Amino acid sequence: MSCLAWNCRGLGNLHIVRELVEIIRAKDPTVVFLAETLTNDARLEFVQRSIGFDHRWVVPRVGKGGGFVLYWKASINLKVEDSDRYYIDAVIDKNTGNEWTLTGFYGEPDTARRHEAWAKLRALNSRLEKPWLCYGDFNEIIKQEEKLGGARRPYNQMQQFREVIEECGFMDFGFEGSKFTWSKHFENGVSFWERLDRCLVNNSWFMKFGGSRVYHLSCNSSDHVPILLSLSGLHPPTRKKISGSNKCGSQIPVVRRW
Repeated sequence: MSCLAWNCRGLGNLHIVRELVEIIRAKDPTVVFLAETLTNDARLEFVQRSIGFDHRWVVPRVGKGGGFVLYWKASINLKVEDSDRYYIDAVIDKNTGNEWTLTGFYGEPDTARRHEAWAKLRALNSRLEKPWLCYGDFNEIIKQEEKLGGARRPYNQMQQFREVIEECGFMDFGFEGSKFTWSKHFENGVSFWERLDRCLVNNSWFMKFGGSRVYHLSCNSSDHVPILLSLSGLHPPTRKKISGSNKCGSQIPVVRRW
């Protein structure tokens, strides 16, 4: 089993949909969480047919912006428990000995309101503890080394993120692939890179699936790269090579506790 998360920046763009189809054919994920869909339910149904998934859960866009969707296959026993403007929260294998929680998360892009997203994570953490994976675009970094170019991130802004990670008992599951997951390039040659997308897990999840791996993939159509979590250390399928401009040397994944 594997889980894909991607801030795709608009499924109304046919090029993005084609690249999503290409990624799914190559990596064969069981669950897909897409942020910033920027489209309506009819388009999300079209995408579902295009990628061959059985189920979807939609958080609608607000106006012309935002929105996200969770797609999953019938081969997995998944039940969505709750959703909000910041997340879709689901349970895998509910009421069995293998039960665990999967949360697709999208952090608040407005720094002045980012505390609202962190409050939602704290609320999710208040339930009975079970193995928990939370992945997606958090719109924040943990330390300055996760940013290249532009102004330094304010300490208090990063500290708020670190505090909610600590309160939720999360570990950063690390990654293999490019160091950064988001980039912005300007005509004057200036570029920014940041690691905004990640997988966070609690200790119970790590003890259950500690052999898993997170991969930063490549893409051409979004300023975010997709991230793929392959459970129990199974390497992702490589039936078809995906071209992209965000490739770099692999790194040994490191689980970090903040």
